[in-house]
Parts: sequence; structure tokens; C-alpha cells
Amino acid sequence: MEDLREVIHSLKRKGVQYADVRLIRRMHQGLSVKNGEIERSLSVEEQGFGVRVIADGAWGFAANSRLTKAELKKTSDQALRIAKVSAGAGGGRVVLAEVEPAIATYRTPIQKDPFQVPLGTKLTLLFRATEILQKDPRVKVAEGSLSFFKTWKSFVSTEGAEIEQEITESGGGISATAVNGGEAQTRSYPSSHGGDFATKGYEFIEAMDLVGNAERVREEAVALLSAEDCPSGETTIILDGPQLALQVHESCGHAIELDRVLGMEMSYAGGSFLNLEKRGNFRYGSPLVNITADAAVEGGLGTFGFDDEGVPAQRTEIVKDGIFIDYLKSRETAAVLGERSNGCMRADGWNRIPLIRMVNVNLEPREGTLEQLIADTDDGLLISTNKSWSIDQMRLNFQFGCELAREITHGKLGRIFKNPIYTGITPRFWGSCDAICGTSEWHIWGVPNCGKGEPPQTARVGHGTAPARFRGVQVGVKR
Repeated sequence: MEDLREVIHSLKRKGVQYADVRLIRRMHQGLSVKNGEIERSLSVEEQGFGVRVIADGAWGFAANSRLTKAELKKTSDQALRIAKVSAGAGGGRVVLAEVEPAIATYRTPIQKDPFQVPLGTKLTLLFRATEILQKDPRVKVAEGSLSFFKTWKSFVSTEGAEIEQEITESGGGISATAVNGGEAQTRSYPSSHGGDFATKGYEFIEAMDLVGNAERVREEAVALLSAEDCPSGETTIILDGPQLALQVHESCGHAIELDRVLGMEMSYAGGSFLNLEKRGNFRYGSPLVNITADAAVEGGLGTFGFDDEGVPAQRTEIVKDGIFIDYLKSRETAAVLGERSNGCMRADGWNRIPLIRMVNVNLEPREGTLEQLIADTDDGLLISTNKSWSIDQMRLNFQFGCELAREITHGKLGRIFKNPIYTGITPRFWGSCDAICGTSEWHIWGVPNCGKGEPPQTARVGHGTAPARFRGVQVGVKR
């Protein structure tokens, strides 16, 4: 920290309006097993620092992996030069919303450090789970994976902030792909696209019970081979937790990023239909729909102590009783509104500038269990686990493909269907929500692969959901 302080003092003496230094060290272990063999055993450690500067009203940024006093000075001088050149190119002057500078530490609360668990223990778990997946010869691909991160961050700013954080992340999952002739079907657990992830220790992996769920995953993958295609038409649907998490991610999480709303991401990632005129008066969903952005809830993949601008983690109401009321903000974009940042700036590494990223964007629970919700549904479909998605650049028109659907008839589950697809328009879809399960069904699902920015950055975010019901939704191919 002393070396970082010296950099900050030097930049202050040179008259910058603002500067911060982020030093990051990260360990990552990735393991995957496929059809009884180790497909990947990855262990990576990296470190470096990035310097942001505002001079003459413009941003400058530079980064370096060589952690010496000489390189710290060289890199900070480079960031200052870039800021001055940027100022000469014209454009508006950068203004940052105020924040109380913190002197603090934060550490993810964990029970078992995943980096202290023997490699053999982790591989044995994956081998046991995938062995069960392969007990039916129609399962041609049996996969399992585990992933762990431990990140140390030090942050110092010219405003007096000095923050140190240690963040631990764990996750993984299994999948079975069954094949018969030209037909292939996949089932995943506990979610697709690598599984589920959280800011927790190895206890999170143990609680998943990959081995205990492998037989069901295998049987469902095989059953899908002979299942009928999901019927087309308008119907009632219930989305399970992991699919609903991706629905929140794509149709709410990205739409409420204020840099998109202000046009800063339009050239690459797109914009948002939730423009400033809609704030506080636009009906985003039914009165049951309450959505929050919460970086302080324990265990979420979007949970931390402070964001990469030194703003403390906090909870923000985004949609209240169906009305859209707030955005995900940075200090710069919050200043445009005359407000304070709600702590949503993160970079995916030491050599990237922070961007507005989702924290844990959660659909708040209501009441009841999934069993009760199914019993309360006369006819419809229970749709599970994402397979594909598409949504327009304004986050309005979407289509999701999923792994499996279950028929609901007179409040009971019936046949399974393969290849379910549902489509919609964001406010109309959320306006059709007439039931959300309670806290016993609510879980924060980790999404480890959210892309944004130029050059591209990958964020690890979370979404708390419980199964929910939607009326009059188009499923299948519209004819």
C-alpha cells in the first residue's frame, strides 16, 4: 500500500483532478472431466496494476504487470499523458459524483478454502459424477467441471480511499448429452453453461451434490431423445430458477446499465429501452415484480465489499411494485443525474478499465413453493434450464431456447417435451407475471460469462430468483 500511496501523492503534486490505482492478484483453478478422462487441469496466477487519471477534464488509463516502484511511476506518468492527449481531442469534461473515501478491508466469508482442498478430492468428485452419467450407453458425452477464483485487490485514490479486499469464488456443474441416430439432447445440473457459481468456499460445491443428482440428469437426457417437440401456441409457463436468472440478466440487468442508456455502449453492446424519461413512471412488470440490485447479499457472484471505484456495496431498488425506478450507476454516470453511484463499477482484471456491471440483480421472492405453484396452474408448461438466447440491442424482443419442458394439466406434471422455445417483449412479458414462489425456492444463481466493453471484458454476476409464472406467452415456433 505504501508504494501505491507514493504514486497517488506524485499524481496529486502534478495537479490531476482525480486518480486511483488498483493492484490485483488473482489465482484461478479450472478442472474438467469428459468421458472418464481429464480434459483440463488449469492453474493460473496473475498480478498487475492499473492507473486511472482525470487531467484537464479527461480520462487516462495505463496498466502494467511489473510491480516495481519504477514501473509504478512510469505507468502513472503514461496514464497522465493519455489523459492530456484525450483532453486535447475535445469532448465533455468528466465529473465524478461524490463518495465518502473509505479506509477498509473486506473478505469473502467462507468455510472451506477451495485452494486448500486436494486436487485428487476434486477430480474424484468429477469422475464419480460423470461415471454415473455414462451408465446408459446412449449418453455419448458426460462432462463435469469445477472452477475456483481467489482475488486480492488493493485500491488507493487521491480522495483518500485505501481499500483491501479478498474475494473467493467457487462453482461447477455436470451435463449429459444423449444421442440416438441424428438426435442429440443435453441435460445439465445445477444449471447450463458450466453450472452454478457463488462467492463461497468449497462447501458450495459439496452442497450441490453433483453425484447425487447425476442419475436424474442422465435419465432426463435419455428421455428427451424420445420426447415430442414442445407444442406451439400461447400458453401459461412457469420458469424454473436458473432459466429465470438468465431472463432477468438479459431483459432487466443489461437494460438498467446507465452507460447503455446514455449511449456509451451503443457501438458495441447496444442501448436500452429504459430511457431517462421512463424512470419513476414506466410500468416494467406486474405489481408482483420487485427487482433489486444488491452487492451486499451473502454468497452472490456479484457480491463484494467495494466496487472498483471504492464505492461501498449496497442494495438498490430497481423495479418496485412493477414500476421502473433506478439504474446501475458509476460515479461518472451518476453525476449526469446529479446523484451518487450505487457501486456497480468493476473491471475483469488489472489491465482493464472498470465498466458498469451487474451486481446481484434479483427478482424478489413472494410466497409459496414450486409444488404449490404447479398445483395452482390448470394448464401450461414448466420450462427448465437455458440452452440458447437472443435479444435485440435495446433489450426488448427476446427468444430463449431451453433444455426441457414439462406439461402441466389440471395442476399436475405430465409429459416431457424437448426443444422448448419461448418469445416475448420485455415489459409485456414481465407484465404477465402473476405468481412468484417464496424464499424457500429462492436462490442466487451465478452467471460467470457476462460480456461487455471494447476490448471485451467478462464479468461474473449473480441473479436471485424463485420459479415464477407468466400468462399468455408464445412458445414454440409461431405459425
